[in-house]
Amino acid sequence: MFGPADVFPYAEGRSYTPPDAPYAAMAALHERLGVERAVLVQANCHGSDHSALLHALAASGGRYRGVALLGADAAEADVRRLHEGGVRGARFNFVPHLGGAPDPAVFDHVVALIAPLRWHLCLHLDGAMLPELLPRLAALPIPFVIDHMGRLKAADGLDSPAMRALLGLAEVPQAWVKVSGIDRIASGRRPYAEGLPFVRALAEALPERCLWGTDWPHPNVSGDMPDDGELADLLFQACPDAALRQRILVDNPARLYGFQ
Repeated sequence: MFGPADVFPYAEGRSYTPPDAPYAAMAALHERLGVERAVLVQANCHGSDHSALLHALAASGGRYRGVALLGADAAEADVRRLHEGGVRGARFNFVPHLGGAPDPAVFDHVVALIAPLRWHLCLHLDGAMLPELLPRLAALPIPFVIDHMGRLKAADGLDSPAMRALLGLAEVPQAWVKVSGIDRIASGRRPYAEGLPFVRALAEALPERCLWGTDWPHPNVSGDMPDDGELADLLFQACPDAALRQRILVDNPARLYGFQ
């Protein structure tokens, strides 16, 4: 969700300036797709100002949860306010185009702040980074979610080091994987069919710790702009088993985000 900029200005020094994609547009999309509950991740272009996120969470009447961006200046009172507003996680961007890996001291500071509230970490990284990061992640006292399937490349195949590292998360009890961003791991050309085996393999490897999302409004897309209805259809193709889809779409997020 972005803006609208005249109400919720974008952060100074941001790495990109998107077109507005406000709450009303998102809510209309969810109604069209039949989405009753959702999780909103704080956009990097809004920085540490969570006003737009908190507004959306309040407007949802409890149907949405949020994931925040926290830095070195985050304090316990800030986290408590976000928690009361419906936030249940903190995101770190490790990818170069969003600033690269966080300072380890800041990372540890945020973990210490959110652990008492039983939040989780949402990690946006390149799958090639995972083998190096895994020992530290496995020692975390809270759950962590690997966003966008670790941005692996379908062209590298199911036996690539990045994919093997993701599948290995099945042995890490606090590890989760979000099978979003199929367009990003595929060629960038619809219908992104080459990404289906990766979604299927991850869903089957981590059936109780797998999540899904559209990645709307699709920032920094270099190929075809995804159609969110088609993205939902792709999940059904990758996971034809209704019980597995129930876990991914309903049961797993309810458990991680505290939906009632």
